[in-house]
Parts: sequence; C-alpha cells; structure tokens
Amino acid sequence: MNRSIPHPENYQWVPQPAAQALVDGFVTEFLGDCRFAAKLADDMSHKTGTRFVDWVDFIEAPHSDALESRLVETGYELKETQEAGRVFEHDGGLFPLLILSGTKHVQIGIMVDSVSDFLSAWSITNDYAIEGEPFAPMRRVRVSCETSTTLWAVERHGCRRLCNVASDPDRCLSAMRHYESLRRRKRDWPNDELGWERVNALVDAAVYDLGVDMACELFFRAERDYWQRRNRAARVQKARQDELGLGWANHDHHTYRSSRKAFKDLVHLLEKLGFVCRERFYAGEEAGWGAQVLEQPECRFVIFADVDLSEEEIIGDFAHDGLKARDYLGTIGMWVGLHGESMLQAGMHHLECMFDYNALRDQLDSAGVRSMPPFTQLPYLQQAFTEGERWGVDPKRIKRLLNAELITPTQANEFRTNGAIGSHLENLERRDGYKGFNQKGVSDIIERTDPRRSQATDESLLGA
Repeated sequence: MNRSIPHPENYQWVPQPAAQALVDGFVTEFLGDCRFAAKLADDMSHKTGTRFVDWVDFIEAPHSDALESRLVETGYELKETQEAGRVFEHDGGLFPLLILSGTKHVQIGIMVDSVSDFLSAWSITNDYAIEGEPFAPMRRVRVSCETSTTLWAVERHGCRRLCNVASDPDRCLSAMRHYESLRRRKRDWPNDELGWERVNALVDAAVYDLGVDMACELFFRAERDYWQRRNRAARVQKARQDELGLGWANHDHHTYRSSRKAFKDLVHLLEKLGFVCRERFYAGEEAGWGAQVLEQPECRFVIFADVDLSEEEIIGDFAHDGLKARDYLGTIGMWVGLHGESMLQAGMHHLECMFDYNALRDQLDSAGVRSMPPFTQLPYLQQAFTEGERWGVDPKRIKRLLNAELITPTQANEFRTNGAIGSHLENLERRDGYKGFNQKGVSDIIERTDPRRSQATDESLLGA
C-alpha cells in the first residue's frame, strides 16, 4: 500500500468552501427526508455539542455525469471503482467519502466506535444484520431505511473500504487479544529504554498478526482509554457521547509530548503504525518549541507531536535525525520531566475532537467543566482547551529535576504540594473542511500551559 500523503511537509492548508457546500447540501436534504437522522442530529447538538456533518463517514448518491463533474469541480478525485460504486475523496480537506452508484436514493453512513453500542443506545432491535464480525476491519449496519433515505452506522478498524470485508474469526480473536495487551501495557519502567522496548514489541507483534492499519486503530483506541481515565473532562464528554452510542469517533487529532532525547523514538514508533510526516511547526525563539504533524492515511488519524526545539533545528529533519539533550527545559521538556513521556508514563497531553464550539463550551460549563479562553478564533477554525487536569508528581521526578537545577526549590515545593497540569480535552470546530492548524494560536496555548506557572494562575487562565 502507498503510504504517501498527497501534500508535502510545507503545504499550506486552505479552506474548501465549494466542497463544504456540496457536502452540506447532501446532508441538509438528507436530514429533511430522514426522521431518524433528524432526531439524531438534534440530540447530537443538544446532548453532545457536536454537529451531524462531522460524524458523516460516507455519502452514497445516484450516479450522474453532472454530479460527477460537480464533484471534480469542488476538488474531489476519483480514487477507485469498487463494487459499491465510484469512490471519490477530497485530499485538500476533511470531507466524507462520496460514492456515486446505482443506488435509488441517497445513503449516509455515520462514524461510531461500535455499531453494537449504537444499536443498543437507540434500542434498535429490528432485523437489520450487522455486516462484519466483531473486530472485522469494517462493520456497518442499517439503522434507518425510509422512503428516500438509508442511514448506516459504520465502525472501522483501519479500513477505508466500503464494500463488505470478509471476516476471519481467527484474525478477529487475535485482534481482541492484541487490544487487551495494548490497553493493559505497563507504561512505567525502571528506565525509559525498557519502556520503549516493550511498546515496540507490542506494536511489532500486532502489526505482524493484523497488519499496520488494524494495529494502528487498536493502538489508539487503547491510548484514548488511558488518557480518558486520567482526565475528568474526557470522562464527562465521553459519557455524553456514549449516551447516543457514538464513542470518540469524532476525534480530530491526538497530541503527544516528548523529550528531545526520545523524539526520534516516538516518530519511529508512529511510522511503524503507518504514519507519514506532514507539516512542521516552529513557534519562535522565545517559545522554544516545535512540532511534527503526522498522518495515517488509511486510518485517517493525525498526531501532533510536540518537542522543545530551536530555530536551526527546524531546518533539518529533526523527526528522524534526533535531538540532543540540553541543560535546560522548555515548556514541553518540563511537562515530560514532571509526568514522563506521552508514549510511556504520561499518556496523551490532549485529544482534540470536532465539536460545535459554542454549544460544547456552554454544555460542559453546565456540567461543571470549565474552559480556558480560545487560542484560535478564525472564520474556519476555533479551538480551546478545557481546564487542565492536575496530576500529582512523583517525588523522584521532582528530586531529579531539582538536583539537575532544572527547577527552583520554590517550584519543587509547588509541585510537591499542588502537582502540575497534566492533560486537557480540546474543543475544536472546523469549517469548510479546513485541515490545518493555527501556529500562532498553538504557540500561545503552549506558553499558557507551562507547568511552571503556579497554581494561583489557574483561575486567570479559565474563561468566564
């Protein structure tokens, strides 16, 4: 399989309003004709702070030459012809697959973590059969079939195909075993080298048995689970989305923080899981950090990998050449020094999902979860963190940092007494399929979440 992505690392993503208008037109008409989907969309908005369009996995419509021409005009490209029809994708933005086929009416599939959970949440007990066995590469089920519409729920395990995928019971059982191993992997070792050996061994075994894409999908299901157990905002929002049987299928990107020493190891592990390097960030000399964005083309996962970085290092291939340790720590290095590597002890710094920005902010506030001021407010992108989850800090880590003169005695006492901010949930709303990030805004929020800020500043960081 071709593991390339369609844009080079310096590509500047731009909004795609024509493609968005096309997708919105399909969705609006569908919601007007499908009572179940309209009810679901209303509940998504009022109970989860999300938008129906952000959950759409595919749109299947009757083929016509005029419609095909319109798809091409908006940036969609024909990728393949399957049994299901002619499959079009848009590489310039975040849009659902569009399939032109011999269908009599429009069909839409929505992304869910588990089709079984979705059916249970909605008490759907009709005779619609689930296509695909548990842990098959792709599963789907009709959830509503009305006069001129069909709504599907789609569960993917590293597969972008739309036709039926043959089930393999032995492979499905193997997937379950690997998923359990990944969920319960030991993350804190006497030294990080042993931790990296263990996680690489687990990934190698999963890739060998299941292939890169399914191994990747299961790995990040396990990662989200670990992060969620350590973040109250995540648990509150996950419960809201689980009420509708959706899970975390609206995830936008996963953010990992790394020491300079381990950054090469982090990228190497992600590449084993099928990730390809995309654009890079450098926040400026004063900020002192950078990031490598990576994407898994088949799973459509995105990683934002943060690390302390200098201006001269952004010119080279810092993701693969490695970075030397320094005798001082920036924001990222300090977080790792206090909590451990994201890929090992600490887990993700945050998960960012696609929401209705204002709706989520208000709903979480009503649920007792406060938000920080937005760090991006653009016509096509809004972003904000929930209040930080404060973690206790291992006394051994504090002592190590103090002995190395990387923190002051006052800071050491603060961390012993009050811990340090560990993780967030990020509220993100994209418009017009915009696929990029706001470098200035990201730089601002990195500075505002530096662990060396005292607990007394927490209140000033939260929104009204």
